[in-house]
Amino acid sequence: MRLGVDLGGTKIEAIALGQGGSELARERIATPQGSYRATVKAVGQLIGDLVRDLDIADDNPVGVGIPGTVSPHTGLIKNANSVCLIGEALDKDLADMLKRPVRLSNDADCFTVSESTDGAGVNARIVFGVILGTGVGGGITFDSKLISGPNAIAGEWGHMPMPWPQQLAGGKDERPGPACYCGHHGCIETFLSGPGMEYDHELCTGHKLTTYEILSKAGNGDTACELTLQRYDHRLARGLANVINLIDPEIVVLGGGMSNLDRLYQNVAGLWDQWVFSDHCDTKLKKNVHGDSSGVRGAAWLWDND
Repeated sequence: MRLGVDLGGTKIEAIALGQGGSELARERIATPQGSYRATVKAVGQLIGDLVRDLDIADDNPVGVGIPGTVSPHTGLIKNANSVCLIGEALDKDLADMLKRPVRLSNDADCFTVSESTDGAGVNARIVFGVILGTGVGGGITFDSKLISGPNAIAGEWGHMPMPWPQQLAGGKDERPGPACYCGHHGCIETFLSGPGMEYDHELCTGHKLTTYEILSKAGNGDTACELTLQRYDHRLARGLANVINLIDPEIVVLGGGMSNLDRLYQNVAGLWDQWVFSDHCDTKLKKNVHGDSSGVRGAAWLWDND
């Protein structure tokens, strides 16, 4: 039996998977805001509630997806947009709380493990999983096994610069790009996250709209909103072309809230050919199979990724 936790900025979800990945139970609660100790306690209570009525051994391990990663140098959390986690020994503290072995991984990595194991990337040798939400992340699997590295940052394309920068209407330029919380400007995340789209629309039009409003107005024929979506298509194609040139995946799987834009699957793969360094690009762009459950399912599969 597999136990997984998706520790997000707004919600914590736990799942128990049985033989073949069948879902046995699931629980979800709101994430305590700004408190590391309250977050650890919440995960402990959530797992306790989940296993109470299930026949799960006391030493059954738990996989946890987090919005950051464990530093191989210090053993502490780094690169987390949930900043209360940074600098904490989360795996040790959770293991002490749960009285079970705990394995942590980046949430985008968990998403990629899930989709390559029994989702949109099943049977593909190389899968690049993409999170397009409040942030932008990525993960890489080979034969459904997670690829990591000495710095634990494999797949972090969201903090690469937007490639092949373009000039915008009115003489504006994509360079140097918006400021990113990582300390640089023009990271892919600042263009392709949900807040990135909203910022771009306000920059180009002077009007502040939510992503939902931009989509709705574009669907009703608003030209400015449609141009915002076209810029998004174009940037996603450029960003993914860079990834294809580097790791040559068979499948790119999109997740996160922005992955629900159906137009991406029609437009982006038709655009990226002009930047992919090949006479033809056979990489497929696919939507996730498991929706917002992919992260927690991937966390449950972490103990199979040895």
